[in-house]
Amino acid sequence: MRLVLFQPEIPQNTGTLLRLGACLGIGIDLIEPLGFLFSERRLVRAGMDYMNFVDYTLHGSWSDFYSKKKEKRCILLKAHAPCSYVDFSFQEGDYLVIGKESEGVPEEVEAQCDASLTIPMNPEVRSLNMAIAAAMVAGEALRQLSSFPRG
Repeated sequence: MRLVLFQPEIPQNTGTLLRLGACLGIGIDLIEPLGFLFSERRLVRAGMDYMNFVDYTLHGSWSDFYSKKKEKRCILLKAHAPCSYVDFSFQEGDYLVIGKESEGVPEEVEAQCDASLTIPMNPEVRSLNMAIAAAMVAGEALRQLSSFPRG
């Protein structure tokens, strides 16, 4: 499984998800442009000493990522979708796509995804933090696939 961060804007969210990837063995794909300067050196200086343990790839654009991805499903996580992540059957190698914090993903990216999932929540609030949402969904996918690291 891999997390695909589409044009993330907040470095703290990206750092959190890179750390999640390192701890749980989940690959990360970062789709440019990013809303911040990205470098391993800066992340290590900021206390993100997990970079040696995370499998990440930086892609110049969505089309660059999509043309190189393996024959696996892209599953979009969004605030409003017809299917709850707890009712979805995850498969080995799924790409979990998380949109940019301010506006999600454009329609053309959503159209290339195989499914859209949401997290059921209080209808009076807008949404969860994207790093928290990604962690929840990734945790459920790992649980379903019995893929948590053994330590």
